[in-house]
Amino acid sequence: MDAMDWELLRELQANARLSFNELSRRVHLSPPAVAERVRRLEDSGVIAGYHAHVDPARAGWPVRAFIRMTCYGARCVLRDPEVAQWPEIRQVHRVTGDVCSILEVAAVSMTGFEALIDRLAAYGPPSSTMILSTPLAGHPITAPPR
Repeated sequence: MDAMDWELLRELQANARLSFNELSRRVHLSPPAVAERVRRLEDSGVIAGYHAHVDPARAGWPVRAFIRMTCYGARCVLRDPEVAQWPEIRQVHRVTGDVCSILEVAAVSMTGFEALIDRLAAYGPPSSTMILSTPLAGHPITAPPR
């Protein structure tokens, strides 16, 4: 990836809905050159998709938390594909340390959150941390330092 690819990524991370014409104006390349570079970034997997940023609280999921899971052997949230389909589960991270995974979750109420904790307890002891606010959400990926 060169400096122009990073410029394109910076612009697309700020606003993925930019047209190729607007993107070309911002990075000073022709629209066909921009389209080709973006296609190459998509084909190589650098651009993994385009998403709408949805506010969970305004969408009806105001209770947010991180849940650390310590699983037992074969019965683990990481090995059960059904867990990833639960509507409360936003992200699952496999981690190092004293837990096997950290889940980012959202619930419609504290009662719903409590029910989620009860369901997760079948996999091992859950330990939760409530998210009060997110002062920095979705920091853009930049070029690594040389």
